[in-house]
Amino acid sequence: MQPNVEPELLSAKHNKDIDEGKNSVQTLPVFPPVWGYPPLVPPPSPSRPKSPWGKLDPYDSSEEDREYVGFATLPNQVHRKYVKKGFEFTLMVAGESGLGKSTLINSLFLTDLYRGRQLLSPEELVTQTVEIVKQTVDIQEKGVRLRLTVVDTPGFGDAINNEECWKPVADYIDQQFEQYFRDESGLNRKNLQDTRVHCCLYFLSPLGHGLRPLDIEFLRALQDRVNIVPILGKADTLTPKELIQKKQRIREELDYFGIRIYQFPDCDSDQDEDFKIQDMELKKSIPFAVIGSNTIVEVNGKRVRGRLYPWGVVEVENEKHCDFVKLRTMLIRTHMQDLKDVTRETHYENYRAQCIQSLTQRVVRERNRNKLTRESGTDFPIPSVPPSPDHETLRLIREKDEELRRMQEVLQKMQKQMKDSH
Repeated sequence: MQPNVEPELLSAKHNKDIDEGKNSVQTLPVFPPVWGYPPLVPPPSPSRPKSPWGKLDPYDSSEEDREYVGFATLPNQVHRKYVKKGFEFTLMVAGESGLGKSTLINSLFLTDLYRGRQLLSPEELVTQTVEIVKQTVDIQEKGVRLRLTVVDTPGFGDAINNEECWKPVADYIDQQFEQYFRDESGLNRKNLQDTRVHCCLYFLSPLGHGLRPLDIEFLRALQDRVNIVPILGKADTLTPKELIQKKQRIREELDYFGIRIYQFPDCDSDQDEDFKIQDMELKKSIPFAVIGSNTIVEVNGKRVRGRLYPWGVVEVENEKHCDFVKLRTMLIRTHMQDLKDVTRETHYENYRAQCIQSLTQRVVRERNRNKLTRESGTDFPIPSVPPSPDHETLRLIREKDEELRRMQEVLQKMQKQMKDSH
């Protein structure tokens, strides 16, 4: 047994150096040595990590430094992770030609997505069918990368016979859901690419008194597939009074025909009052009356984007002239993540539930068919089995049977959960 050792004290020279500021080591309590080992000195407290904005975390006082754990920096860690990974957003634009769809997209994201695009003649517009044109561009702003995909639908509503012209658009949205469902159900799920359509800007014509039959059918076909944001194109063709009446008429007809568009989420109780007021103004602005322009004009010595007319200038980013700023605020600055959340939690989950239910019914039918085959023995042809299968073949058959059994149990549990939730 080791003899008792008296606690070792700091040398007088060491304490003198500390008092005189020659040594930067903080004076710490010294614990008695154990079983003859040197005295134990507690490690210094962990350094407080800095946030991406260069600020210290909430525990910024020396008194609380010793009791600091560190989980308060979890939001900063998540922020760094997603900023490094980047963000994805898919925007669809639909509506008849000549309403300024391409110009508006270029104005929203300050980029030229339609460089080199050829305009069709009136004869070609009448005879062409609906196409799906997808363009992707990487945009970076203040270190944040956004992979923007714009899905255009040239030819929509331009033909003489527009019967079921919305079907290619609906099929494209379902195809993206199906592709994501397959990737999500696969083995390699680390780098999933989200190509699902998160928002659809549907352009309404300023002509007429309200929704056309084509608008009603399109909105009904897509309301359960995608977040729809109605846009009133070329708002500079209407007077302020006509614009107010037009918006009111469209809102009434949307309610009358039971068409569900994107609903703004309710503000939290702890939200800032300015944000609540802004959110209320955005809700009242639907449908957004917009003007698009890539031309820079000069107004009172100030260069702005707008359209020059003989009687004056219409400014794109002037809230007194149109709702372009409100649309950009909603789509990019305040509700982009909510659009993605609604797509994932509502539209995609509905599609996924239908797929699982269909797959379950198929498994049940196949099970009943196999049972009937075993009982009758003659109604259905039974595949022949090799007379003497080797051990490897038997092992593969057993593994496949076990895999099918596990899959069937999982499907039954998911079906039960869906029934319980309803």
